[in-house]
Amino acid sequence: MSSIQSFLAIGSIALFSLISLRFNSSVLQNMTLEVENKVYLTAFSLADDMIEEIKQKAFDHETVIFRSINPEELSPNANFGGGKDPGESANDPSTWNDIDDFHGYNKPVSLPHAEGYNVSVIVNYVLANNQNFVSSQPTFFKRVQVTVTSDYLSNPVVLSFIFTLHSKVV
Repeated sequence: MSSIQSFLAIGSIALFSLISLRFNSSVLQNMTLEVENKVYLTAFSLADDMIEEIKQKAFDHETVIFRSINPEELSPNANFGGGKDPGESANDPSTWNDIDDFHGYNKPVSLPHAEGYNVSVIVNYVLANNQNFVSSQPTFFKRVQVTVTSDYLSNPVVLSFIFTLHSKVV
């Protein structure tokens, strides 16, 4: 074999190696994105499920039996959290009957397809004209913020929902 043929053979092997390496790196990157998308989709589903569960509850302990009410009659911020109303258990969400009972709730989720997730909930009164501003006084608006974290997420997933006194569907 002549030196030109040897040089062409070595060049073609080097070119094939570079193309093969680039192809493998692209395949690996696509697989990584696919797995990451599944992790984020699961996190969004967990957050949405929590909001849907909270939607089934009354706006406030004072409105479990619906009646006309003034904002001053609603539960104060200090009463937010499960187990603070009569008949509720702090560790049993099935006994909670209103939105603010979920304040401070943390739920670890470890299922075969969803391992190592943590779902946490924060509930605050917000102003009618600016739902990004937390109100220290009771209002007819509550913001529920659900945060899902996991070691597999580069950023936590945060979903918020604004509830009004009349938002419960019966």
